[in-house]
Amino acid sequence: MRKRLTPTRAALTTAALTTAGLLLAAAPTAHATLAGAAAHAPARGKPYIETRLLFGTARPDGGPAVTDRQFMAFVDKEVTPDFPDGLTVRDVRGQWRDAHGTIERERSYELVLLYPVGRADANDRSIEEIRRAYEKAFGQESVGRVDEGARVDF
Repeated sequence: MRKRLTPTRAALTTAALTTAGLLLAAAPTAHATLAGAAAHAPARGKPYIETRLLFGTARPDGGPAVTDRQFMAFVDKEVTPDFPDGLTVRDVRGQWRDAHGTIERERSYELVLLYPVGRADANDRSIEEIRRAYEKAFGQESVGRVDEGARVDF
């Protein structure tokens, strides 16, 4: 029966640090290799636009924060009619600098909409109406918007 060798903690730490150093040293090369491979991978899905809207819940006038029930009622009334094929709502935490220079931290919602590139012009008008409706309904200074291209396959 052979005796099993057990590495010491120092040896494991040295091996881990050496491995981490090698990985860090090789990271630019690995990244370049992965990026090159991605360029040759077959494209999946169809060209879509991903729009993310960022809705704060704190009221500038100090009133009660927008509740889940109020937000989902807003989504049902203002968003779903224009985006009936689907959407995603995420609970998030955010911070931003308001018009007075104060950093505001608040519970927020991120609404994710995916739609074909061909619907971008029509959906842009709807999305801007959604932003204005939320600002008006809940006394918000703004609703953040991020648009990115995506390839989507369902």
